Amino acid sequence: MSGQTLTDRIAAAQYTLTGSDVCRAVCKATTHEQTAPKKKHLECLIQATQETTVNVPQMADTLLERVGNASWVVVFKALITTHHLMVHGNEFLASRNTLFNLSNFLDKTGSHGYDMSTFIRRYSRYLNEKAFAYRQMSFDFGRIKKGAEGAMRTMSVEKLLKGMPTMQSQIDALLEFDVHPKDMNNPVINCCFLMLFKDLIKLYACYNDGIINLLEKFFQMKRSQCKDGLEIYKRFLTRMTRVSEFFKIAEQMGIDKNDIPELTQAPESLLGSLETHLNTLEGKKPEDK
Repeated sequence: MSGQTLTDRIAAAQYTLTGSDVCRAVCKATTHEQTAPKKKHLECLIQATQETTVNVPQMADTLLERVGNASWVVVFKALITTHHLMVHGNEFLASRNTLFNLSNFLDKTGSHGYDMSTFIRRYSRYLNEKAFAYRQMSFDFGRIKKGAEGAMRTMSVEKLLKGMPTMQSQIDALLEFDVHPKDMNNPVINCCFLMLFKDLIKLYACYNDGIINLLEKFFQMKRSQCKDGLEIYKRFLTRMTRVSEFFKIAEQMGIDKNDIPELTQAPESLLGSLETHLNTLEGKKPEDK
């Protein structure tokens, strides 16, 4: 189905009559048209989150209504619009108290609907995980300062050991989108993939910062902290393979290679050193491993 449907026009007109420009923009961004949400409508919504007179929770509720639509196109675009607001909106994540409940979503109107429904279910899980991580940490991993003076590099051991598993869960949910080039056959899922790619770039930078901080502090940690830290590092190593696979797909989809981070493999000897240190703290001899 292409173009705005009569239903789209009626929904937008209803909000025009009630004077809600924000809700009208939500409807315009989430039409039945198989295109990505239009930039002008997204910018209107992002700007609205900066205004003190705008009811941001009402905006979130309107998006939640659109997520309840039967059409995969409307639902996918509502999720993408929500994602845009999470990334670019002012405190939009803080206003989101309701999680998406799309674990059983299925558009049965055709084979395309069946295929896209799978990705909608996965995408909604990721956005829920992103919102959960925000509530756990009181900040968005994607929006914090990176690098030597960044939040993850300067974080205390206690907060780091809490924050890293939370970040790992968010990264896992993103990687579980599990899309391949053959699946990206319409502008809606392509837009979604690009947003996930941009999120993963930021999450990877945070993840890397956190691991550097963890390794710098590891040999001064208490035994219980070392145990947790070692598990975090092991999970980091396995996830790097999956992150690398995601970036390969991004390259296949035409994303410039210069925009894709180069993943450097950690030396195997490092894991052995960490394990040896923990064994020493636990009073184990090398043959007791």
